[in-house]
Amino acid sequence: MRSYDPDLTPAWKRSAPVPEIPADHDLVVEEVTTGFCGAVIRCEAGTVTLEDRFGKHRVFPMEPRGFLLEGRVVTLVRPAASSPVRPTRTASGSVAVPGARARVARAGRIYVEGRHDAELVERVWGDDLRIEGVVVEYLEGIDDLPSIVAEFAPAPDARLGVLVDHLVPGSKESRIAATVTSPDVLVVGHPYIDVWEAVKPSSVGISAWPRVPRGQDWKTGVCRSLGWPPNTGAAWQHILSKVTTYKDLEPELLGAVERLIDHVTVP
Repeated sequence: MRSYDPDLTPAWKRSAPVPEIPADHDLVVEEVTTGFCGAVIRCEAGTVTLEDRFGKHRVFPMEPRGFLLEGRVVTLVRPAASSPVRPTRTASGSVAVPGARARVARAGRIYVEGRHDAELVERVWGDDLRIEGVVVEYLEGIDDLPSIVAEFAPAPDARLGVLVDHLVPGSKESRIAATVTSPDVLVVGHPYIDVWEAVKPSSVGISAWPRVPRGQDWKTGVCRSLGWPPNTGAAWQHILSKVTTYKDLEPELLGAVERLIDHVTVP
């Protein structure tokens, strides 16, 4: 009995095997039928998404011999599961330093008015502050700022930065801030009545922050105007959850916090 090769296709008609290449993120390939060339940005079950140099996206099936890699025909396959890609930027936009240990706390400090201010600063600048060894504390208002500064005893090697809400000409806050004259203390602020307003309305999913009549509690008035439950703590947690990067904050707050960090860290 003769034995026959299961594949009856003549040898000269058989396709030579091609390498199987994992569709890793940023791998640049060309789709053979359309000539579309781009980098892999997504790989899902049976498909791969490419992005060309103009930012255009195309989705292709990962068929055998479907792509060219450096001019060679290849078959793209789904890459093996790997650890999540670490972000290259912190929430503040600074370059991330994976694995960096927190620095021993400096003598200098940044003071903010309240707990919400401190939580928002931590949300966006927390990674930067830990690397720089800067501690943020809150004051529960600035009425006693002059005595607090005197007790802190700022010096060139122990600078103090203070973030003030509603720091506008003629306000009570501006008059208190003007009494602090030490060269080792920097008092800056933003124009908003409360730090809630420093979060962009679009990030929270509203068109604008409501105007609350004078004499009313501002946070309570905001909740009432927006139809939120009258629980300002829960409202703040909702707002904070919408902040993921510096892009969710208004420029006036961004600039103020960056100035404070520079003040307490730059020799």
